[in-house]
Formats: sequence, C-alpha cells, structure tokens
Amino acid sequence: MIKKHIVCFGDSNTHGYCAVTNGRFDEDERWCCLLQKMLGKDYLVIEEGLSGRTTSFTDPIHEGLNGLDYIYPCLMSHEPVDLLVIMLGTNDTKERFGASPACISLGLKRLIDKAVSTTDCWNNATANILIVSPQNIDKRYETSNVGETMGRGCAEKSEGLAEKFAEIAQLTGCHFMDADKVITAPVNDIDYMHLTLEGHRQLAEALAKKITELFVL
Repeated sequence: MIKKHIVCFGDSNTHGYCAVTNGRFDEDERWCCLLQKMLGKDYLVIEEGLSGRTTSFTDPIHEGLNGLDYIYPCLMSHEPVDLLVIMLGTNDTKERFGASPACISLGLKRLIDKAVSTTDCWNNATANILIVSPQNIDKRYETSNVGETMGRGCAEKSEGLAEKFAEIAQLTGCHFMDADKVITAPVNDIDYMHLTLEGHRQLAEALAKKITELFVL
C-alpha cells in the first residue's frame, strides 16, 4: 500500500518544544504524532520542525534557520509528497528582522513559490500546500525569559499574520487554516508563545479533519 506523504514544515511548535521542561513533548503528545494516529495507516506524517525557523529570513545569530534555504532538500528527501503543511511566522516577528506582517507574508510567498517549483517532489507533479498561521503570541512574552531576545512588537505582529497569510494562500492557490481559531487552549504561561499539551491535541484534531476533507475532495 502506498501511503499519502504529508510533510509538516515548521518551527519549534512543530518540533514539539515544551516550555515546562525546556525539552520536547514525546511521541504521544506532539501534534504531528497525534495527527499520524488520527489519520491512520493510509498516511505517513513527517515531522520537519526546527526551533527558530523563519519563512525566508536569515538569522544573524543562529545558522540554518531560513526555511527558504531548506525547503528544496526537505521536499526532495521525502518525495513523493502529497501534502506540504507549512506553519511558520512566529520567529519572523522577532524585532531583529524588522518585518511587518505584510513583509512576513511576502517571505511566506517566496517559500511557497520555491516549494511549488520543486516539481520533482510532488506526487502526480501537482503541488498541494496547506498554510497554517500560528497561534498568536501573548503580549506577556515581554516579561518572560525570551522577551529580550524576541524584542518588541512580536505579539502585535503575530496578530496580523492570519489575515495576510490567508491572502497569500488565496493568491497562490494554497489551502489555509488559522491555528489561533482552532486552538482554544491558551499558550503556556512560561514564555507565552509555545503550544501547551492541550494546544497540540486541539491542533492535531483540527488538522486531521481538514486533511481528511482535502483528500476526499
């Protein structure tokens, strides 16, 4: 049986960072792993999360975090790809990048365009992409241990991502989901930007429903 390959391309919330332990949620807790269980044996859900990853910005402090640089080898190593799920944008709000929600969305468009142009990776040579705008950052992050390195204005910018990402998804023919709408659990009360255990579960459930609908269409 040939399974449908779903590549989940994201940052620390896709990697499964746990703010409580400063480690990683386990395989019974991360949304990608939960999604695999919910979708079942006809699907192969591939985790491609990296803490700090951006859509297209090169970080002056940490190397290897530019999603645009990695999307080609990522897709080619997992071909044939039936669906690419992109959930990025949180790190793009960092003050050191100086990017507005509109500019972050243009970075997302560059990433989408490169993914679409990687024609050899797609099953039946047809790109199929689901854009997920991340859960909003709570303004209280400024008082946390990541406040100084994230910088100012991140919460405000994150609130503007869903609208701009939805516009880019429509422009590029991608599917769209706003994680802030389907995750009712608040972000954690340590750094105020990473998903909680309940947030991972809620996101997995929403994505399982969405993805099942996409493959029925």
